[in-house]
Amino acid sequence: MLHVPLLRGGRPYRSLDAQPLRDLRTGEVVAELSQANRGLIAQDLAAMGEARRALRRLDAAALLAICRRAAGLLMEAELPLGSGGEVQSPQDYVRQLAATCGLPETLCWSNLEKVRAVLDGMETLLAGLTGGLDLSLLDRGSYLAQADALGAVLPSNSPGVHTLWLPAPALKVAVALKPGREEPWTPFRIAQALMAAGLPAAALGFYPTDHAGAAEILLRCGRSLLFGDEATVRPWRDDPRVQIHGPGRSKVLFGEDEVSRWQRHLDLLVASIAENGGRSCYSASGVWLPATGTRAGRDLAEALAHRLAAIEALPLDHPEARLAAFARRETAHRISELVDRQLRVPGALDLTAEVRGGGRVAEVDGCTFLLPTLIWCEDPGHPLANTELLFPFAAVVETPRREMLERIGPTLVATALTAEQDFARELLDCPWIERLNLGPIPTCRLAWDQPHEGNLFAHLYRQRALQLARRDAGAPSAAVPGIEAAP
Repeated sequence: MLHVPLLRGGRPYRSLDAQPLRDLRTGEVVAELSQANRGLIAQDLAAMGEARRALRRLDAAALLAICRRAAGLLMEAELPLGSGGEVQSPQDYVRQLAATCGLPETLCWSNLEKVRAVLDGMETLLAGLTGGLDLSLLDRGSYLAQADALGAVLPSNSPGVHTLWLPAPALKVAVALKPGREEPWTPFRIAQALMAAGLPAAALGFYPTDHAGAAEILLRCGRSLLFGDEATVRPWRDDPRVQIHGPGRSKVLFGEDEVSRWQRHLDLLVASIAENGGRSCYSASGVWLPATGTRAGRDLAEALAHRLAAIEALPLDHPEARLAAFARRETAHRISELVDRQLRVPGALDLTAEVRGGGRVAEVDGCTFLLPTLIWCEDPGHPLANTELLFPFAAVVETPRREMLERIGPTLVATALTAEQDFARELLDCPWIERLNLGPIPTCRLAWDQPHEGNLFAHLYRQRALQLARRDAGAPSAAVPGIEAAP
């Protein structure tokens, strides 16, 4: 039986407590996963200062070279996996990931490519995070690290989220990773690729654990990333040490000048809603249009419903698969029942159900899927107008133009389809839009040279003033490598 160990300072550790990882199609155990208890995590995190010192001994150029080497290894190499000396090829990784988290193999490969691209282009990404800062300044004292280790409590929905913690080792901060329950494969493989490329093993901690262990990471790491639904992230929203990655509620917004030309944007809308199986925080969950007194909004919704309803549930190894299965069948049914309950509130209609003439839950090849769902909301205050769910789900909403930005609420990515300068200025000034695309750019298209959700560099470092007296100024002055004393 394959046993995936913890990584304590990069070293494999087999715990007496292990949880099975099951193939969601058959229930067969794919592997056992060691579990870290709260005391073990606390002990390791107390020693993270040594991990940071190991990273500080490497200069920026060396760390960037390690990232580039790791990028190639991630996509091509057989890397260590099990506690018994087993190795994992890229093909093994894709099959194992699909089996336990339900992402089709086509999307497993595309997400692995995203991670590879970030590692390979780390220099560009860091330039975006730091505003082009000379990274050697991180060793000279002008920037103070807020933590020896970045904690990351990670989800199982998509491997692409791992691109958000990846800059930490390149910024000379160790990581303590708590993987998602069904998705330990990606962070473990990334860690092995980084170590094989030359990153100090002490900088990498991998701790599958329960809620108590996750809380220990968030409490003991000076800085952390937390991924989860609203209930998971709510207790930590006011903790400045924790950067929250909750529901994205990304949207496409139409200006009055583009409403009548909605047909030209159908491909963009489908991609924004359905790419990556609708599992990403940047997947659009809303299409908002100004009310014009015409049928434009309803016509757009009906056309979009036909496009989305054509996306089929296919086996996970099918070359054209685009939908992800749910690791737990009951979760899919619970979500579908939630949507149906909300549809009993007047003011909303499931147009995809009308097109398909059937239900929302599909069983294919032993997997349970939720089929794409497009809601027409006549009432912008309807509970489904601003709901995000873990599959291709979106609402088309009409509202008076002057009320649109007040109603959309917190929005991770907003794509604005307009050439109206007044509207564009309002969008630029809107404080609850995290990332703004002006023009026909799908919400799912990311630019790696810009922060995605929050700025990891600003989360990990703060700038401070530093002055050194000259040695001949009559007072003792420590010599600091790379820093010249003031004249």
